[in-house]
Amino acid sequence: MILAHLSAPIAYIFSAGSLSILGPLLIWFLRKDVSAPTRHAAAGAFNFNLTFWLLYIAGWVFGVVTLGLGFLLVIPFWIVIYVVAAYVHIKGALRASRGETYTYPFQLKVLS
Repeated sequence: MILAHLSAPIAYIFSAGSLSILGPLLIWFLRKDVSAPTRHAAAGAFNFNLTFWLLYIAGWVFGVVTLGLGFLLVIPFWIVIYVVAAYVHIKGALRASRGETYTYPFQLKVLS
């Protein structure tokens, strides 16, 4: 269950964020029928990362559409997103280490 929470930040470190949704998705796919708490943790992590990944893409689109000027707003927004994401994943992993479930904030419900 802890790995479900930490797979996204680990993937983020090794792929500059582009693969952060694959870790939780892989854990959800492999363990969804074995353990309900792990399924819940992996689905929450995936949904949360997908939401933030879409915000990241929207920032790129905004920056390009405004001919680069939008990046003055987008870059601080991205920094906030990454700090919040790191905090939320660590909080989820700590709760999982105590055997508690954690529900991610700010998530589009795609997996359950």
